[in-house]
Amino acid sequence: MLVTGVQGTGKSTVAEAIARTLSAAVLAHDWAISGLRPYRELQITLDDMRPPGHRVVGWSILTALARLQIRQGRSVVLDGVARSPEIESCQDTARSEGARLVVVETYCSDVALHRSRVEGRQRSIPNWYELDWPHVKGSRETWQIPPDSVDLRLDAANNWDANAALLDALISR
Repeated sequence: MLVTGVQGTGKSTVAEAIARTLSAAVLAHDWAISGLRPYRELQITLDDMRPPGHRVVGWSILTALARLQIRQGRSVVLDGVARSPEIESCQDTARSEGARLVVVETYCSDVALHRSRVEGRQRSIPNWYELDWPHVKGSRETWQIPPDSVDLRLDAANNWDANAALLDALISR
């Protein structure tokens, strides 16, 4: 499974819930890239890539690790801001490994709630940083992925129990 969406919309919470249900590992983009941050030379190289390489390198790491889990017969949940190219890469990986990819997109229809979630969160990922609202607001304004690449959209403004029921229904299909 792949859980995507703008930062602060509940991706990690959803990914963890799915992983508990499936007894699967969660592979999170921010955690993968945080392991590279202490290496100054790597950061310079990633920054010099065009476009900057943090996104592509992070997703390359995630899809390689996902491929390993699939080959070992395990389910895996990917957690990160996946746009169309990353979704296509995950679809290609799943297809080449004979696995099913289910994509869940999180969003937040209530801008004030979304802002409060971003401004109040503390994820405590080693070597990582917290995003500020202006950055996330910019992501909200430019966010777009083809609707046909998503199996389920979950609104963080909705009650968690309602969203969890939608997730359960999707997983049990």
